[in-house]
Parts: sequence; C-alpha cells; structure tokens
Amino acid sequence: MQFASFYPYLYRLLQPAFPDCLWSGSAARSAIALTFDDGPHSTYTPQLLKVLERYQVTASFFFLGFCVHHAPEIARQVADQGHWLGLHGYYHQSFVRLSAAQLKQSLEQTQLEIAKACHLPVMTLQDVRPPNGLFTPRTLALLRQWHYRPVMWSLVPEDWVHPGVSVVTQRVLNQVNNGSLIVLHDGHYGGSDVAATVEALLPPLLDQGYEFVTINQLWQIHSANP
Repeated sequence: MQFASFYPYLYRLLQPAFPDCLWSGSAARSAIALTFDDGPHSTYTPQLLKVLERYQVTASFFFLGFCVHHAPEIARQVADQGHWLGLHGYYHQSFVRLSAAQLKQSLEQTQLEIAKACHLPVMTLQDVRPPNGLFTPRTLALLRQWHYRPVMWSLVPEDWVHPGVSVVTQRVLNQVNNGSLIVLHDGHYGGSDVAATVEALLPPLLDQGYEFVTINQLWQIHSANP
C-alpha cells in the first residue's frame, strides 16, 4: 500500500508539534533542499552525481554507516563535489527500537566511517535523519543531548516503492513550494530510478526559479525565519 498522498497531511500535523526539528525552509524564499537517503550505493550514487554536476545543483546526502564502509570512494566523491553530508544510522534500523546506548553507538560509528572516508572532521557531521522518519520525543531528546540536529522533511514522493519516474516527478512538481525539503533515495530501495528522476525534476524546478540549497543552508534560513 502506498501512502504518498498522506505525507502532506502528516507534515502539517508533525511540523508544529516538533519545531526543534528541521522540516522545511522559509515560505518567503524560493530556496529548496534536495536530499537523498540510504546511500552511498556503488552504482546509483555515481549516476546521480553526474546529473547533479551537469545542472550544478548541490544536494544533501544522509548516509548509512555500513554503506560508507563498503563504498568509501563513492562517499568521498559525494563530499568532493561539495554536497552536504548527514547521518542515517549505521544500519537502516528504526531509532525507536534502539536503546540509548545502541543509538549513540550507531551514530558515532556512522560519523567515524564518513569522517574517515571523506577526510572530514567528525564535529561537522551533526545532521541526523531517522530511518523511515520514525522518532519519538525521547529520540529527539537524546539527539539534542548528544548535540545532533534532527532533520525531517516536507515532501516525500515515496520513490522507494518504485511507482515510476513519471509518478515520482509529478508528485514533487505538484507539491513543491518555497522552502520544500524533498526526500529521495539513492540506496537499494528507490536508487535504481534516482538519476532518471532527478534528471526529469531539475529542468522544471530550475525554470520555476527554485534555488537549491544544502541542509546546512536550510538550517540558517530556518533560524532566521522561525
């Protein structure tokens, strides 16, 4: 069963309830963020990077630690092209099901894998998106306690169920607006279509005047326009 049509309602419900998370940018600016979860993937991520480079678009990637471990050169390529990096946990495990110690270990291991592969300081890897967007107030309290920044979403076209490039593209174009934080996937689920999807999305979004920013830039916009 697909739930793409319910995500806009879920966003409107959750965003005001958890304002300490990053859900979107500012409605007053045409800046939007294109983000990718579950990578890096040895095939799908390089294909995606070529499209982003062709259009000179900077995006943000939320890596799984074990994927970085198995494809460190791909992770480094993402960083070298100037994209912003965040954490998605070591494995694709629900944060809600992990103990505090397990969650802390998962995030720290992922930080270390990314830092080693991409030659980055660990302290710069602060942004965390929970797998499947699942969290509780306890999850957020722990993230804040450990000085991480929780990142969520405002536009989820459900690409991981493979509805087709045209369907995912149309969902994004129908829902996008100023400040949108878009979630796509370059991992095992959804990644096989991600390059083609982004290839189809970028021309109309650029034609509509949208500016692509990183998650770090979106935090800055969010802070200036809470």
